[in-house]
Amino acid sequence: MLCFNIYFDYENKNLENYAFRKLTEEKSSGAVGYYHLPDQIFQLINRAKEIPDDFEEIVVVGIGGSSLGTKALYRLLKSHYNSVKKIVFLENTDPIELKNKFLEINPEKSIFFIISKSGTTIETISIFKTLIKEFGFDLLKDKDKFVFVTDPSSPLENLALKYKIRFFNIPKNVGGRFSVFSAVGVVPLYLAGFDVLKIVNSAGAFFDSFFSGNEGHILKKAAFLYERSRCYRMNVLFSYSSLLDEFNKWYVQLWGESLGKIDKKGQRVGLTPIGLLGSIDQHSFLQLLIEGPKDKTVTFIKVKNFENSLKIPDISLPFLEKTDFVNGSSFNDLINAQCDATRESVVRSGIDVDEIVLHKLNEESVGELFAYYELLTSAVGALFEVNTYNQPGVELGKMILKTKFKH
Repeated sequence: MLCFNIYFDYENKNLENYAFRKLTEEKSSGAVGYYHLPDQIFQLINRAKEIPDDFEEIVVVGIGGSSLGTKALYRLLKSHYNSVKKIVFLENTDPIELKNKFLEINPEKSIFFIISKSGTTIETISIFKTLIKEFGFDLLKDKDKFVFVTDPSSPLENLALKYKIRFFNIPKNVGGRFSVFSAVGVVPLYLAGFDVLKIVNSAGAFFDSFFSGNEGHILKKAAFLYERSRCYRMNVLFSYSSLLDEFNKWYVQLWGESLGKIDKKGQRVGLTPIGLLGSIDQHSFLQLLIEGPKDKTVTFIKVKNFENSLKIPDISLPFLEKTDFVNGSSFNDLINAQCDATRESVVRSGIDVDEIVLHKLNEESVGELFAYYELLTSAVGALFEVNTYNQPGVELGKMILKTKFKH
């Protein structure tokens, strides 16, 4: 369902083989669990079926890896369905946004997912407490209004056990930003009406294809990004569809939090992720790409078939005749021509480029896309020789935050 095009000339089989061997070791040892999440899909769906379908909307309370992947899938596929339930995402502690989103929620017709891997995420638990007060919930009487998703034996699981609230576990060996195919994403999306089986099976098939040696382009790109990271410190993801905006945000967390580390030699490594949307950012960032410092690589994502027939009317307006060359064309053709023209201009400017083409936006293609980026991130992390799956740099801010609220 995906096509991969590379517009740079680079190959290093030693690096590619090393990365493949490291990922194979991660998978076979069980140290890294996201590779195995597709094997658990039927178990998750069967448990999700036990939740009474007496709600009209779903509220997801989580931040970062506990919401970004789910939100990206929801945004990408919502228009693919005639009818799915609305999902409201409560993520940030911005009080104005929270108040406005509370006004959207009908507590009598909603089910609330409280998602925190550690079980103590300050944003998530603070919003959870506020929901209890705002809507007058009683955890004993209203226990069926909630579903918790958290690590085994976490404080949030202990709370679930105390009040007999339904809960799902995130496997200990699956980091939050790699958890979209766990209960984090599968259960709320299934209850909303999405075909999560197709999504996750597609991701699983892509994992299998990679470990069978059929996705060498991932290793080639990982080796290239690692080797050229001395001069190309940024990776731009230029996505040509507004529906990919939340995917870009997921990529930024996955890439930044996984690769921005101190390596075994004490060197600071990583690639700064930048998410752009075409054709919008042709008018804001393209000038910097073309004539600014040559310190970036660019990946273009395009959707070949939007399955939409909207056309530009064959109307000629006085003084605007020079725009008539696109009259009668579809917007599908226009945005893809813009992508192609921008990509060609970037290549001609001497920037290293690759491209991912989705035949259409459906469960299979987006499942592959998420799997592709997870594998690519792991491969680059293996070459940098960092722990791709921890985030020690995030912990300092959490420690300092606690000192701000000493009573």
